Amino acid sequence: MKKILFFVLFFSVVVFSPANASQKDADDALVTMGEIVVTATRDAQEIRKTPSSVSVITEEEINDSGATTLVEVLDRIESIAFRTYSGNSSQSQIDMRGFGGDNPFGKTLILLDGRRMNRTDMASINWLQMPVNGVEKIEIVRGPGSVLYGDAAVGGVINIITKKGKGKPTVNLSAIGGSYGLHDERIGVSGATGKWTYALTGENNFSSGYRDRSKYSARGGGLDVGYFAGDILNMSLGVSFNRVDYQMPGALTKAQMVKDRRQYQPAMPDYYMNANDDNDGSDKYTNIKFDVKSFWGAWGRTEVNFLYGKKDLQMNMPSWFSYNYSDTDAETFGMTPRYILEKNIFGFHNKVIMGLDYYHEPYAKDIFSNRRRTDRLSTADFTRDALGYYIRDEFSVLKNLILSAGYRFDRVSVEGSNEDFSTPSNNFTNQKNIYKAEAYEAGLTWLWGDQSKIFAKYATVYRIPFLDEVASFSGFGGNFLKSLEKEKGKSMEMGAEYYLLNNLKLGVALFRLDMEDEIEYVYDPETFTGENRNTGKTRHDGVEASFAYLLQKYFRIFGNYTYHKATFEKGLYNKKEMPMVPRHAANVGLEIYLPGHVTLRTEVQHVGKAYLSGDSDNSTEKLEDRTLLNIVLQYKPVWDTMKLTAFLGVDNVADVKYSSFGIDYEQYAMPNFYYPMPGVTFKGGVSVEF
Repeated sequence: MKKILFFVLFFSVVVFSPANASQKDADDALVTMGEIVVTATRDAQEIRKTPSSVSVITEEEINDSGATTLVEVLDRIESIAFRTYSGNSSQSQIDMRGFGGDNPFGKTLILLDGRRMNRTDMASINWLQMPVNGVEKIEIVRGPGSVLYGDAAVGGVINIITKKGKGKPTVNLSAIGGSYGLHDERIGVSGATGKWTYALTGENNFSSGYRDRSKYSARGGGLDVGYFAGDILNMSLGVSFNRVDYQMPGALTKAQMVKDRRQYQPAMPDYYMNANDDNDGSDKYTNIKFDVKSFWGAWGRTEVNFLYGKKDLQMNMPSWFSYNYSDTDAETFGMTPRYILEKNIFGFHNKVIMGLDYYHEPYAKDIFSNRRRTDRLSTADFTRDALGYYIRDEFSVLKNLILSAGYRFDRVSVEGSNEDFSTPSNNFTNQKNIYKAEAYEAGLTWLWGDQSKIFAKYATVYRIPFLDEVASFSGFGGNFLKSLEKEKGKSMEMGAEYYLLNNLKLGVALFRLDMEDEIEYVYDPETFTGENRNTGKTRHDGVEASFAYLLQKYFRIFGNYTYHKATFEKGLYNKKEMPMVPRHAANVGLEIYLPGHVTLRTEVQHVGKAYLSGDSDNSTEKLEDRTLLNIVLQYKPVWDTMKLTAFLGVDNVADVKYSSFGIDYEQYAMPNFYYPMPGVTFKGGVSVEF
């Protein structure tokens, strides 16, 4: 089979010529910088006017990829990396701009239609809660975003925009099937009538998993209704419900992977790494958003977003600790009003945006000794309240030169109690910390030609501690750290995006981010206790480069490259490299437009070596590098009344054996552990829109 696939690829390249090229529309061109992005400035704006490195993934690109999860969509974007505990997207952690360590996901802000999705505790979001067919586009802004978004917007901001109704009524049906029991069924209905718009989506996604006991299922749907009263008032209501069930197969040693990399971890109680037959979880999500926009002519406009999110999480992980059966209830109440005014000053364009962000987040967690939850060991109740205000101004110093500056202030309170029924000495009641944080930014953007830009930006960033960094309430002993401070940093970045003849795009960005007061868990081997402390200082240097070239009717070639160097700059590990940050990563793809509306796309993904998680002294083996080949054959005929798309794809064609995550346990006189990723994977599907 592998030989056949390589032959198909080779043959298509050799016989390709103008005489047999498919009829790609003559006006096709690369996506221009006239695209609109809302994330960068919390208002619709051309990409090239933002002093940041920005990517936009469209609905068409998502559909053409054949992806069944957002992780598959984002994993090939420069400066973005994922690692997983399960071999699938259910427990994938995102790392943006090379933060490695234990919680890189705490330094990337994930938004769903502008609403914060990051959890208040030390857990990554479950990416399966956001179905692929409900996404209209994804906006990725690399680099600091603390001024506009506050906490966690350190490495960058990702805004996932859900589908909105527009145009004539349309119905979309699709089905995808593939290796390891994968099946994904989707339905969507959208359109507009008069002043009303509507969009309804539903999806059922299931996989038995590459490894034993790694299956997942994700089911959910969403509804968006909008009312547009001309130039006076716009309103929209979005509601979504999702449920995700998953299993955790545990980590394997190298010896176990040689024997059978698809097995789950058999009982290894000495290492606390066994999967146990009970290891699984179930997450339920509810998200509601109500938006109101009012327009005041020459006096600008106001926008108010009312937000609500609820998470009901049940986790059963007895292999990690003997008591880890837990129920978590977390809610988010938010309101984010803002005012935007665009007005010329002395003949020069000026745009100011100012606003407030308020979030009230109750959090409750119960821990039990058994799956039936008849014996409660502890209960914790916390509340996180955040109020921030910001202002940002863009002033066109010259026609093609934009100066931007911004400021933000946040006040965040963390308050809560913990009751440990088995160890009363761990109890604490009504403890409270207040964090105050400021952020600044200044940017300069030179608009070059009709589409290109050169930019430079200086910004400060911060991250407020997670609830369970401040307070121990998960069975580790009870305490509330009054002295724990926020993490903070300073960033400098410059870059350019250049379009040549509308069919060649080149992009590059260079950055340095210095972080201090980073939170580390400090363990005392004599007392067998530890606590979180502000001890860390790190430096993150990087280069991001991208290109895309389109020869109309014939082919498109594209790619990106990322260089990261992340080092400790203080203490015992001074000048050592941070774990789980590869120096090099690259993606290259080729699309060939064949006769009969057929497209052959090949992609090569390379990720370099990285030190294992926990290997701060760089003393043990590295996580191996990997180079993966993916091939997709797509058929998209052109009909007047219906759109049909069919595809057949193979990921990891060469069946490369690799792991996205590894843990250094040699420091504890144990073998190192790894989380194997899928081998060769077949996938195919069809979608119809009418």
